[in-house]
Amino acid sequence: EWVPPQPEPFCQPACPERAPAALGEEQGTVVYHLGTAPPGSCFTRSRVGGAPGPLSSPAAPLEGPQDTTLLFESRFESGNLQKAVKVGPFEYVLTLRPDLYTTKHTQWFYFRVQNTRRDPLYRFTIANLAKPKSLYGEGMRPLLYSQRDAQSRGIGWRRVGADVRYYQGGSGEEPAAFRLSWTARFPHDGDTCFFAHSYPYTYSDLQRYLQALAGDPVRSRYCAVRALCRSLAGNTVYLLTITSPTAAAAKRAVVLSARAHPGESGGSWAMRGFLDFLLSAHADARLLRRLFVFKVVPMLNPDGVVVGNSRCSLAGRDPNRAYGTALRGSFPGVWHLRATVERVLAEREVVLYCDFHGHSRKNNVFMYGCDGGGAGAGPRLRQRVFPLMLSKNAPEKFSFPSCKFKVQKSKAGTGRVVMWRMGVSNSYTMEVAFGGSTLGGRSSHFTVEDLKSLGYHLCDTLLDFCDPHPAKVGQQPRREPRRPGWCRGRGDAGAVPQFQRCLSEVDVLLRQRLGRELGSGSSWSDVSPSELES
Repeated sequence: EWVPPQPEPFCQPACPERAPAALGEEQGTVVYHLGTAPPGSCFTRSRVGGAPGPLSSPAAPLEGPQDTTLLFESRFESGNLQKAVKVGPFEYVLTLRPDLYTTKHTQWFYFRVQNTRRDPLYRFTIANLAKPKSLYGEGMRPLLYSQRDAQSRGIGWRRVGADVRYYQGGSGEEPAAFRLSWTARFPHDGDTCFFAHSYPYTYSDLQRYLQALAGDPVRSRYCAVRALCRSLAGNTVYLLTITSPTAAAAKRAVVLSARAHPGESGGSWAMRGFLDFLLSAHADARLLRRLFVFKVVPMLNPDGVVVGNSRCSLAGRDPNRAYGTALRGSFPGVWHLRATVERVLAEREVVLYCDFHGHSRKNNVFMYGCDGGGAGAGPRLRQRVFPLMLSKNAPEKFSFPSCKFKVQKSKAGTGRVVMWRMGVSNSYTMEVAFGGSTLGGRSSHFTVEDLKSLGYHLCDTLLDFCDPHPAKVGQQPRREPRRPGWCRGRGDAGAVPQFQRCLSEVDVLLRQRLGRELGSGSSWSDVSPSELES
């Protein structure tokens, strides 16, 4: 882990009309190609330890020390690269592997290159991306890791690339494919480097973190780690229960999950920051553990993470569309998480559910909530209070105007919608941009520390959100805010409850968005979610 000493700005988006000519296998030499795996071997490779026995190299051998051809490799945990074609002395056209058992979902990439040269300007073009729009078209740059820089200078992942372009491929391609092209120079001759779409966070990274947690005599007292279930490939899906041992029966619950979509690794870094803070000795962390029981699934889709999928599990389908109809045998993580929430709801109120995701088309951090329409003013406004508070606690990262609350039919099977229908009033998907922030004067990429800080801000906002009314007797008092009180009242009347202040502010913001006052005799229940989202 490494934080750049200076912010890494977005690059100036290049004009798609001047995109490089589309070159393919017929114009070059295949220098790396993964063949089709035998049936069933994907499950073997998805387990910890990988496939048994030696592996033959899919890379073309070098002709001698003067050969400048890059040596590609992606057969490691979370790696994804199917093919590399050399179309010029220092130019390569790359093809990603679709999610296993599908023919689509090409977005995540993570591969190694060796035999680098320092001086030449290389061009890489990924030729089969699936999405018509990407933050690469708005200045986002890929990530590079140099082993030599890591060993000698302590430098980790960094943003690289110039002349970054995102554009549609050839007109005859079915289905339509999109291309990402960039140029880059390597920092050293003979280095081993990696390119990635986002900061990798593997299943092994999670296991190392949980092993350290289990071996810590202090943190393990209030964090129980157990197996929620086994994945299709036999990997453990972990469930963490975090709370102080006192008076558990009276506590409300908070449920968090991440990595339903394996290519959205930023969600794991946000989860890591959340766990680091909640398990710390900080006074607010101790207060949170006294007030709540936390149920946390840090990696819902370990198989997809291991094999380098973008969106699907080994069922070949999106787990975050399966909560409504999930079969235990096809989506074990989703099925067991839903069953866990049902059991928790039978015992106590679940005050918050939040599923961490990544977003490829919009910068900043934002949330999707659940406004089903037709309800009175109270429920519809309360849905928006937690995201508004989070935007105030993280003003340089979180965008409240980017939040959406309409429940679309296509999202009926998502975790947030199903948990909301089960009775969790405050149910959200938190979307973390693959790019970075355009808020507060920033125009730069997120670092790992930025992503981890989101977990802390979530904890901070949870305390603000559940701050008991000053008039309530017997409740745990809230600590004084560390910032100059966006949520405190003025004057001798004392503190205005933070929730009420934000509730009033949401009402004003929605009226401004609506562009009119509610007529006499009408209410928020007469306004459709579509009208508010337009």
